[in-house]
Amino acid sequence: MNITQLKYVLEVAASSSMREASTKLYVSQPALSASIRELEDELGILIFARTNKGISLTDDGREFLTYAKKAVSQYGILEDRYLSLDAGKEKFSVSTQHYNFAIKAFTEVIRNIDPEKYVFSIHETKTKDVIDDVATLRSEVGIISFSGSNEALIKKIFRDNRLEFVPLMKRDTYVYVWKDHKFAGRKEISIDEMRAYPCVSFDQTADGNFYLTEEAMADYSFDKMIKSDDRATTMEIIAELGGYSVGSGMLSKEDSILKGLVAIKMKEEDPLTIGYILREGSVLSLYGKEYVKELQRYKEL
Repeated sequence: MNITQLKYVLEVAASSSMREASTKLYVSQPALSASIRELEDELGILIFARTNKGISLTDDGREFLTYAKKAVSQYGILEDRYLSLDAGKEKFSVSTQHYNFAIKAFTEVIRNIDPEKYVFSIHETKTKDVIDDVATLRSEVGIISFSGSNEALIKKIFRDNRLEFVPLMKRDTYVYVWKDHKFAGRKEISIDEMRAYPCVSFDQTADGNFYLTEEAMADYSFDKMIKSDDRATTMEIIAELGGYSVGSGMLSKEDSILKGLVAIKMKEEDPLTIGYILREGSVLSLYGKEYVKELQRYKEL
């Protein structure tokens, strides 16, 4: 077993077919298939089930995938720190759900300390990736939220991954519509009143696991649902189709993408608890400490 084989497995699992994966990896399909079969033979398990309709992960494969992700992530950290052209530069990384204050705090760290040479990263990503990034030390700090719908599960995942959650704020639930929407002038609205319009949700996982959503009302049955993993695309759909999304009501006037949105308080209550996660017992770097200090400026709880 080698790191290349692990990377192959991850790419195949993320692709719709072996052909697509081989194209992304710049390796022939027969060579890719042979490498994965060699790994399966060595491990004594079947990672992928092959049928005439394509490939899919087996139960053993799904379990193996969790360990493979961690191994590849750790290898990437070592490679980046010691073998890349960026070796010797200051490093700092944050992973976050879609919150502008997390980005603002990140920029303040750079402005406040301003190291001579650095490679800093901020990953605006999915809930599971935020958790995985902090658990595997890809990021020092993760910004994350949960509602009553998924609080128990999220907290269990924190415990399982030895993560400490520090709450910053609790926010009521809002509906976001475009500024010319017929309901844009409303102060409050029920989710049932929005049934005629498509709800645009951030696509969290390949299997659509709503329990990991960063949005409130995760267990509500929306008649019309559009999933998107890009903020600009989401705004375009909301504007063009008169759609809406569900959020915390935190709209930044400085964010050009969000300028056309209007927030309306939702009558239904499913408040979001927003905070940050750290790996238990971790010693933060200078930049990690400064980032947490900046996050504390937003603390309301």
